[in-house]
Amino acid sequence: MEFDRRHLLKIAVCATASPAGSSALSRSAAADTETHENSKGTPLDLEMAGYPFEHVSALMTGRVQIQGYRLEFEMGKIGDLNSHVFSGPRTLGVTEVGLSPYMLAFANERFRAYSLIPVFPLRLFRHKSIFVRADGGIDHPSNLKGRRVGTPGYSSTSLTWIRGLLSDEYGVRPEDVEWVVSAEDSSAADSGSTSKQENVFPEGLSVSVGPAGKDESDLLLDGDVDALFHAAEPRAFVEGNPKIKRLFIDPRQVERDYFARTGIFPIMHAVAIRNDLIETNPRLPRAVFDAYSESKSLIYADMRQKWFLRTLPWFAQELEATQELMGKNFFPYGFEVNRKSLEALFRYSHEQGLASRRLKADEVFEPSTLELVEA
Repeated sequence: MEFDRRHLLKIAVCATASPAGSSALSRSAAADTETHENSKGTPLDLEMAGYPFEHVSALMTGRVQIQGYRLEFEMGKIGDLNSHVFSGPRTLGVTEVGLSPYMLAFANERFRAYSLIPVFPLRLFRHKSIFVRADGGIDHPSNLKGRRVGTPGYSSTSLTWIRGLLSDEYGVRPEDVEWVVSAEDSSAADSGSTSKQENVFPEGLSVSVGPAGKDESDLLLDGDVDALFHAAEPRAFVEGNPKIKRLFIDPRQVERDYFARTGIFPIMHAVAIRNDLIETNPRLPRAVFDAYSESKSLIYADMRQKWFLRTLPWFAQELEATQELMGKNFFPYGFEVNRKSLEALFRYSHEQGLASRRLKADEVFEPSTLELVEA
């Protein structure tokens, strides 16, 4: 895998000593240090990769450590990470992956080189990810029927969620629209390459490829499509072009209502561990789970105690409103607490003809992590 070296961060963290105020992870792993060290007692190298989310930052910088391991954390883009795991050199021991691409590789290709643990670094509501022409007469999801919808990647996790919620909530099924896949993606600089698992097209759909040289933003601006489904905000929208708007005028309220009714907080990415490492070090999945959880807990505390340092003027009020609706731990890790969201995505993948069979939500996770809960 070729990471963009301008965005590469490698931090070697020697975790043989616990700092003051040692983590729950360090305490839980201390009794099994010999499992994670070689015969001479030196820490083992562990290569990790993912996005620099603030809830992962303590793990990236070494504030949170994994006892017995020396970490190298690389900032990678999800498309590159997916390709690395599914068809690349697989040098990464622990990495972020797209949840839907992993499901498709697992179900359709019998991919078994990595197992998931129930840590989900990226989750986003996707009502905000539907864009339409301002003059196109699409003011309600039902108006999408019979229209041309552009997208840079059909079977990505984001698109699977969008199609699923449209079907469940508004009765708009994938076969009700014409799909146009853009030749380019205006957000490629942030997402990286596209893995083959993000370009799976089921039979029975009307699918065409957009004109060469046009990205998804151009397709909507030029009228080649009537709407656009995209994980990122398209270039023209970011630039403030008045010809493009979101389908839902107040997506925040729509998404809050959706969560209040369904209890679903859509999951985009998960964390995967290479299976040969799990076989050698069976306590590694628990250690990694705890490390991600502790890193997130530190950010929660920082949000509550240092809200005045944030740039947003109503950050504290937004935090309070989020916790009132979604709970104190509004970004939970663990299998059971996320079962409903996971089962929804697994169902969508099969209903939409992407996965060859309907996976059980627990079969893609390392068995030892199914009962893990956060402190």
